[in-house]
Formats: sequence, C-alpha cells, structure tokens
Amino acid sequence: MANSKMYRSAPVLQVRDVVESAEFYREKLGFETSGFWGEPPCFCIVGRDTVTIFLDQSRDGGATPINQYWAAYVYVEDADALCDEYRAKGVEIVRGPADAPYGCRDFDVRDPDGHLVCFGQDLQPTPAGPGL
Repeated sequence: MANSKMYRSAPVLQVRDVVESAEFYREKLGFETSGFWGEPPCFCIVGRDTVTIFLDQSRDGGATPINQYWAAYVYVEDADALCDEYRAKGVEIVRGPADAPYGCRDFDVRDPDGHLVCFGQDLQPTPAGPGL
C-alpha cells in the first residue's frame, strides 16, 4: 500500500445558523469566508492563514452537539497577542491565556453555538512544527 501525504485537517462544527456563525468567525475571530453552499445557506468554510474550519448547519433542528471540552485546537504564533485582539473585539474569553502542563500557552473562546475553540502557542515547537 502506498503512503499518501496528509496536508492538514479541518474541524467540522455543527451550528444552528451558518450565516450567523460565519459572521462571528469573520467579524470577531478574523477568519475569511470562503463561500456558502446550499439554498438557503447550510454550509460554510472559514479560514485564517492556514487554518480552516467548516461550519455545518444542523439539519434536524436539534441542539448542536457540544464536545467534551474543545471542538477545535488552533496553534498560533503568539497566544497573548491574539487574546488581546479578541478581547478588543468583545470575544468571550472563557479561560487563559495560561501556560498548560502539555507545553502550550493557550486560551479558550466560546462561539455562538457554545463550541469551545482553543488557541494555543507551542512553547517548545519541534522543527516539524507546533504540536508535533
């Protein structure tokens, strides 16, 4: 069996209103919207730098699932600077920034659907990159 290189992954977050969620990620977290799909819109891709998140509207009308804790963990260059940027935009900072026992300095934000997204700075990155 041949090995195939993997490039990156994208968490898929189930949301109540894909347009509202995309606006939060764009206006508050600095992501760009790469497009909406469906009529009315039910799916959206947002991204910032090399990070991509898929927003998928709940199709059954039920409550959006909440992860045990984080829905996504995003590695960043400077956790404190990013946290300051988000605070200035009125983003709810749930925790941090703080140094964690796993070698990162990170903080958590809550999106409109209750998903916790963590933004973390790897304090001792390897040559392969943060988190590796």
